[in-house]
Amino acid sequence: MASSSTATPSSAAVPVAPENSARRGTAVADVRLSPNGFWGRRQEVNGAATLAHCLDWIERLGWLENIDRVARGEVTVERAGWQFSDSEIYKLLEAMAWELGRRDDAELEATFASVVARVAAAQDDDGYLGTAFGHPGLPPRYSDLAMGHELYNMGHLLQAAVARVRTAGDDLLVEVARRAADHICREFGGDGRDGICGHPEIEVGLAEFGRAVGEPRYLAQARLFVDRRGHGSLPVPPLQSAEYFQDDTPVIDAEALRGHAVRALYLSAGAVDVAVHDGDVALLDALRGQWDHTVERRTYLTGGMGSRHQDEGFGDDFELPTDRAYCETCAGVASVMFSWRLYLATGEVRYADLIERTLFNVIATSPAADGRSFFYANPLHQREAGAVPTDGVNARAEGGTRAPWFEVSCCPTNVARTFASLPAYVAAVDSSGDGSTDGDVAVLMQYADGRAVIGDVVLDVQTRYPDDGLIRITVLEAPDAESTLRLRVPAWASDAVLTEPGAESHPVAPGWADVRRAFVSGDVVTLDLRLAPRFTFPDPRIDAVRGTVAVERGPLVLCLESTDLPGDATIDDVSVDTTSAPIASGDGASVTAIVADPDERTPGALPFTSAPATPLRAGATELALVPYHRWAERGPSTMRVFIPTADGTDSTAATDGR
Repeated sequence: MASSSTATPSSAAVPVAPENSARRGTAVADVRLSPNGFWGRRQEVNGAATLAHCLDWIERLGWLENIDRVARGEVTVERAGWQFSDSEIYKLLEAMAWELGRRDDAELEATFASVVARVAAAQDDDGYLGTAFGHPGLPPRYSDLAMGHELYNMGHLLQAAVARVRTAGDDLLVEVARRAADHICREFGGDGRDGICGHPEIEVGLAEFGRAVGEPRYLAQARLFVDRRGHGSLPVPPLQSAEYFQDDTPVIDAEALRGHAVRALYLSAGAVDVAVHDGDVALLDALRGQWDHTVERRTYLTGGMGSRHQDEGFGDDFELPTDRAYCETCAGVASVMFSWRLYLATGEVRYADLIERTLFNVIATSPAADGRSFFYANPLHQREAGAVPTDGVNARAEGGTRAPWFEVSCCPTNVARTFASLPAYVAAVDSSGDGSTDGDVAVLMQYADGRAVIGDVVLDVQTRYPDDGLIRITVLEAPDAESTLRLRVPAWASDAVLTEPGAESHPVAPGWADVRRAFVSGDVVTLDLRLAPRFTFPDPRIDAVRGTVAVERGPLVLCLESTDLPGDATIDDVSVDTTSAPIASGDGASVTAIVADPDERTPGALPFTSAPATPLRAGATELALVPYHRWAERGPSTMRVFIPTADGTDSTAATDGR
């Protein structure tokens, strides 16, 4: 029986709103990002170009026609796209809903309503919704739980409905989602099929939709799906494994994320949702331990996750090859989802630190400046400058330039929904009452030019971050009594300086920096995050990058592009002199480097010697490094993040857990 509850637009217009959490993110309309800022520009392009681009491709390739065919009751002879193509429609609807939640747009509203009407027309009487199974000419429903993606698709439908109900209230999309969720509870509840979906997503969709419409049955079903996983119930297709589906070990017993990276991260996000809802401390602690292990041993400097093209998955501990790194853009989105939920559950700063790293160096890397082409995979070493089709579908998930669309095109719509909902991750209200403060704490954790309403506090934030580390925060409104403004000092910011109203500047350590006072309108707080470029050495247990160094500047990972090399030199001819510190240059840095002289090589000789390896020297030169997020913007190029050190020795420098 469908829920009879009604919902209206809520101040909790956010992707995640645990009802019993001491922390809540800011509503998407409460943070207005300046179009001149790093994130504001990207959000404007997303709304103006990317949404229409995604809809055009989904329509052009017949993925929406799949919906229409089911609505008309026709026999399917040939179906366009993979069995999960429905999910791209729902992710796009979610992006549109968040975009409409932050600004009025009559044309976008009409487009949204038109697509929703087509989706609603394809829903079966019992609530089932899908275009690859269960209709004339197609296999029976739920006949391929391992790879069919039926529940995965409907999970994304529920997340789209979360965005809509929290920004606009009940409407047709929300009703469609209710009927789908009721169907799933009947079909897979305690008295139904004892099954799970091969691609987690339904867990996070059911949990948040249940919270959004006040229906505990949906949260109970999400819990049931989480508990069922890890018992080897899914049939394993050839060349796959139970680990690929996270069906090898129960969630609470796992030590690290493993298998298919996006699957693992979506499942972890949903598991946090049910752990917080149920007050399951043991499950939450297990997930926190898995996050720790994965970040410490299976995560790239960029925040990217997934080191193997085979299975799009995690590798073993310290298996982090740079040239074969997968680091799927969707895994970056899912990592943010997982980390954000852990922040809301714990208030720990390290989760916000990883979110920043992932946003700047994975998610911002994927789309081109015009919002109409994307990277699917994000390696840290590109050996070939091969171009991909610029006007067609890229059949591969890799290439030296961004592609407008992919045969499996999950990343463009995932980027679209993330940028549209980005304000919800910028700030939060913390009501945990840790004993040092009374009342709510306004937490500013991601720095972007714009205006933010954080509970009872209204802030104007002026910054050119990440090009400049000065963040100037002007209080526009605040309670009459004392209140607390909490600022995140990133883990890399070892020499940050805070200036409070009427006080002298003083250094602050990485972590949280609290400013507590009775603020008045016009009070200014400044945080200066010094952005001097720095060398970053890999853990010596990472075989693939032993004897190399990377350069970072603030939150940005930098890279060397072939575009900036002299003459016929290649990126493999370069080594860095680490005795000379990198120097800030533009939005990147310059380093002192040794470029090999090809003429010094012996023709036909193996690339090995009996003496310790030293670079073939051709004299020192200054080379420019650019932010990784904008590599290949100047055309096809080769690129690397980790560059050999000039003395060729292994680094034994300690790592900081990033």
